[in-house]
Amino acid sequence: MTASIKRIAVIGTGVIGSGWIIRFLANKKTVYVFDPNKEQKKFVLNEITRTQRSVKKFYKINSINRKNLIFAKSIEEAVKDADLIQENVPENESIKMKVVREISKHGNKKTIIASSSSGLLPSNIQTACKNPERFIIAHPFNPVYILPLVELVKGKKTTNLYIKKASKFYQSIGMYPLILKKEIAGYLSDRLQESMWREALHIINENYASTEDLDEAIIHGPGLRWPLMGSFLSFHLAGGKMGMKHMLEQFGPALKLPWTKLKAPKLTKQLSNKIIQGTKKQSKGKSIKHLANMRDNFLIDLLKLKNKYRIK
Repeated sequence: MTASIKRIAVIGTGVIGSGWIIRFLANKKTVYVFDPNKEQKKFVLNEITRTQRSVKKFYKINSINRKNLIFAKSIEEAVKDADLIQENVPENESIKMKVVREISKHGNKKTIIASSSSGLLPSNIQTACKNPERFIIAHPFNPVYILPLVELVKGKKTTNLYIKKASKFYQSIGMYPLILKKEIAGYLSDRLQESMWREALHIINENYASTEDLDEAIIHGPGLRWPLMGSFLSFHLAGGKMGMKHMLEQFGPALKLPWTKLKAPKLTKQLSNKIIQGTKKQSKGKSIKHLANMRDNFLIDLLKLKNKYRIK
């Protein structure tokens, strides 16, 4: 079933769209690309150049075949013969609906349309889609060309045939497809990330810590456990011989303590400046390109280590 997905259309070429392009090309797919902003072609090509060392190392390939990358002049040209369409336009429901309407008008009626939304509900977006049963959310994580997780979310009109076909395809290109039991705004990972982000904003806003302090608190502590075991299995170990049962008995009462403030603080100019200046200081003058390359190399080594010790 997945072998039939050879030609892919990518609509929208920001950070996520370009990440998809690189992963698809690394897996020897033919990729047709459209973005109304002509300047994005330069960005995509620069990203392919920037990431080539990491991509060659990660995928164990000699190079990406740029002949498999075609820049289309319209959505119609990009999608008309595609086996899968990956949409990556801005995270705005009305914009996505407008683009999905156009995509579904020109693409094959049985072609999967996958939106790289970070939290919008597929049932809403697919109301604009012709043959909505083939519309899904396929939410990846940056950098898409390295991180394996892709959250797959069905809308009310999505059929299991297409979610299963999509799952097999993403797995075939080295990803970890996680099918949600039912749609929820923000999906799973972003809801977890958002809760930590909101708490961090409160801590900074109330001058308890800097951006660097909070990052160090994760880097040298729980962050080291999460890649291998996540939160639940880590807490299971915290309970000793009795596991999660004892952990809940011992630490359950803490849920009544005022340890978090999940409602987000107002993002004032003062709070924004604290965050901007804090992360600027943390970067130590290094460019985004330098930091992205450093992150990519770290993730590749970490993924290898995680796979070595993963419980099977």
